[in-house]
Amino acid sequence: MHPEELDDDELEQIRRYEDFSTIDWIQDSVLERNRRIRKANTYSPGRYHKGGLLAWLWSEARKAMDTGQSWFVVSLVGVCIGVNAAIISIVSEWLSDLKFGYCSDGWWLNQQFCCWEIEGEEVDGCDSWHPWSDVTLARWFIFVLFASMFSFIAAHLVRSIAKYAAGSGISEIKCILAGFVMKGYLGFATFVIKSMTLPMVIASGLSVGKEGPSVHVACCIGNLVAGLFTKFSRSQGKMREIVTAASAAGVAVAFGSPIGGVLFSIEEMSHVFSIKTMWRSFFCALVATFTLSAMNPFRTGKLVLFQITYDRDWHFFEVIFFIILGVFGGLYGAFVVKFNLQVAAFRRKHLANHGVAEAVILATVTAMIAYFNRFLRIDMTSSMAMLFRECEGGGNVNNLCQTPAQWRMSNSLLLATIIRMGLVVISYGCKVPAGIFVPSMAIGSTFGRMVGIMVKALYQAYPQSGIFTVCTPDVPCITPGTYAFLGAAAALSGVMRLTVTVVVIMFELTGALTYILPTMIVLLVTKAVGDFLGTTGIAEKTIQFNGFPFLEKDDHAYNVSVSAVMRKELHTLSESGMTVKNVEETLSSTDVKGFPIISSSERSILIGYIGRTELRYVLDRAMKLQQFGTDTLCSFTSRENDADNMDIPNGASLGVEDASTGFFETTSLDNELKLWPWVNHTPMTVSPQIPLEIVMQLFKRMGPRVILVEDHGVLSGLVTVKDVLRFIATLPAHEPSWDDRGGLDGLLEEAWTWAAETIYRVMTWGRRIIRR
Repeated sequence: MHPEELDDDELEQIRRYEDFSTIDWIQDSVLERNRRIRKANTYSPGRYHKGGLLAWLWSEARKAMDTGQSWFVVSLVGVCIGVNAAIISIVSEWLSDLKFGYCSDGWWLNQQFCCWEIEGEEVDGCDSWHPWSDVTLARWFIFVLFASMFSFIAAHLVRSIAKYAAGSGISEIKCILAGFVMKGYLGFATFVIKSMTLPMVIASGLSVGKEGPSVHVACCIGNLVAGLFTKFSRSQGKMREIVTAASAAGVAVAFGSPIGGVLFSIEEMSHVFSIKTMWRSFFCALVATFTLSAMNPFRTGKLVLFQITYDRDWHFFEVIFFIILGVFGGLYGAFVVKFNLQVAAFRRKHLANHGVAEAVILATVTAMIAYFNRFLRIDMTSSMAMLFRECEGGGNVNNLCQTPAQWRMSNSLLLATIIRMGLVVISYGCKVPAGIFVPSMAIGSTFGRMVGIMVKALYQAYPQSGIFTVCTPDVPCITPGTYAFLGAAAALSGVMRLTVTVVVIMFELTGALTYILPTMIVLLVTKAVGDFLGTTGIAEKTIQFNGFPFLEKDDHAYNVSVSAVMRKELHTLSESGMTVKNVEETLSSTDVKGFPIISSSERSILIGYIGRTELRYVLDRAMKLQQFGTDTLCSFTSRENDADNMDIPNGASLGVEDASTGFFETTSLDNELKLWPWVNHTPMTVSPQIPLEIVMQLFKRMGPRVILVEDHGVLSGLVTVKDVLRFIATLPAHEPSWDDRGGLDGLLEEAWTWAAETIYRVMTWGRRIIRR
């Protein structure tokens, strides 16, 4: 092989998609098609007719291995995700209990395993479990100290080694699956640091969850494992399938819900979801869940700590209270999304360089407050496991089911709900791995259990009332645990704006078919309230806040044509008459990702489109041969005899697969550098009069990097996703009506502004008094 000869995918290795750019999915699919055709040619029976039976068998075996490679990779990804989830769960439980004491039978045992024979959730559960001190103040101090230490270690590791490990990761992964490139976001360092720090963050007591980060970690595993195989490392389309399947497995192991994980990847994560991707997602989630079940991290045979089973039916009069839970879920989602963005803006402006200090202060304050509330003190998953239980069969933990203590419990639950809501608003988004799934569910469960206790108290006070006539006298009528369960579903749906996924996850958690209808009723009300208030899911709001190029799934009517959005001042190349020097000057004076090719005539007829990377690559390779000078002419269109006289690279057009030295030597015979094999002669084009909504659909469904606008063959402009988003962001502002704002949304904003101004005035007044 000639030393200058290029490998089949050298350009792809050089390009590897620039960071923070967008992938052209059409180009990627063409490249994958070319690879598939070449591979099919290598398996052709005609290539093996001289080798006889053995050659034919080898060809069939290679085809079978290539076909089964995708399923093998998906299986391997699922196993790794399951093992990782089990380890994170075990370590999280141990670190959480370490704040209270230690086990004399083995320092590596948490309270549950140390006191395996004892039923209950009390800290002093058995003789083997030793609290750090018998003095309440000392216990509180050690509790706060451990929380501060865990948060400091986690935040320091994230800041020092892998900044991408901070946050939930769902917003960024949605953008990555849509084609936005963030190098290192699914890398090895991010995976290791997020897996290490996630148990510490959970144990620190911060009002954040591990379910969102678990999806990020799972996608890292999918990207790393698939990257070991050439078939996936060379194709962004195939890699996207694996990452999508991994996201489904991440939710599956977080909630013990394989079908819910698949629906999550469909409803929340991906714009484009084929049947093939759905089957791979389901298989990956199934393997991950099976692996987690085999490891049995909780030694209970359950996949998650708060998995429960309800065997009693519900009554129709309870629909009234289910609606109350749904309204709470919608209001909670609007509240958290609204004010968390306010906190995020404050964090970006004032705390950008103080991520570690912020995390430590939040964890310390949270621990100081939470220790004195029984529902805030313990881990959120343990709290939900306690609140979901029925009173019969060991559910009376901390006197939760005792009638004399019901009002004291209700007050404690209400206080836990309010405090945790505030803590979630200020904690979600800090510079540590932080999710919002479980905190929202914990808030909903405390509120729901409070409502359940109040309904049960109402029944006990007025058992002969009309609405309670359907209750059997000697059988418990109200199950407060189901209210906690439905409240958790409402809060999760309210903040994430998910519907079907939450129903399925909750069904798989309970296994109770009878509670699907109440769950659907609650989530329908939650969605109605969210729609009325104009609430958007927190993941979409985070994407908008960070300015990522992502188009929402929902369609909106803008009543404008693409001509109002497109760029009209373009950097173009002429089909002929340009020298290498002219092209080099154009490249050095611009930073655009590609150039439309237009005719040399005055009408500027559109000829094609060439990417900047391809153009830069070909010029560099040509100049290395020293057969081309700066005065060499460049040709972007072919003549009739060019294809017959030249050795055109296989699959060169629409993406450049390879280029041999012989090709450049052939092009130099006419003292002209022929660039037409690298020109996309059929770029995606639209008319200037086409509605913007149709162009947005093309971006979302086809995934081109750029769409050219031509009017009867004449180039008029071009449009990208960023142009569309820029137009949406700069729409003329108008004062929305009460109905447009949803009423309460504006009231909340006015209250927030009034509170901020009042605090500022009080602080200013206090400074003046101190100075005097």
